[in-house]
Amino acid sequence: MDFNNSEAVPGPRSQDVLPASASSAVKIVIVGGFGVGKTTLVGSVSEIRPLTTEETMTQAGAGVDDISGIEGKSATTVAMDFGRISLNDELVLYLFGTPGQQRFWFLWNGLFNGALGAVVLVDTRRLEVSFDVIGRLEERQVPFVVGINSFPTAPSYEVEDLRAALDLPETVPIVDCDARKRESSRDVLLTLMRYLHSMAATTEAS
Repeated sequence: MDFNNSEAVPGPRSQDVLPASASSAVKIVIVGGFGVGKTTLVGSVSEIRPLTTEETMTQAGAGVDDISGIEGKSATTVAMDFGRISLNDELVLYLFGTPGQQRFWFLWNGLFNGALGAVVLVDTRRLEVSFDVIGRLEERQVPFVVGINSFPTAPSYEVEDLRAALDLPETVPIVDCDARKRESSRDVLLTLMRYLHSMAATTEAS
């Protein structure tokens, strides 16, 4: 068979190559209810072309997925999102975004294996979709921070009111986030890393 005319397989883009200086890698999971912005966050902050498993929403999900408040949503993650960000020359975060619909939550078991921590994205228009998500993290004893994603029509609440509504201890950081913006998403990840560092320091001191 003659392969002389076959197209060459493109090589990786320069920004997709892991820096030679990287010495530490951490797995982080981005979780939240259906339609809170997980895919958007991974896509906005990832320095490589993100891997997504979004599919067009169809009538098959009608009556199964609760789209109250997000009726305009046309696509959904059915397996996971994957991205990568280098926080500095040595530390790299691998980001895994989970599907939000409860019918896909069986996939969470594998995604949480080896994860150091998590970011919980919250939409204040639909706080109730975050309750079970946070409960699952607490059951698994996965450290997490909460990012309040910015939506144009979302009501604004004081941090302590949100903490009470989500039944979170004082130690869990709650930060504002605009998942569409790289800098804002990066700040949420930095908040998680600082939180994990403080937890490790506390454990060592005790």
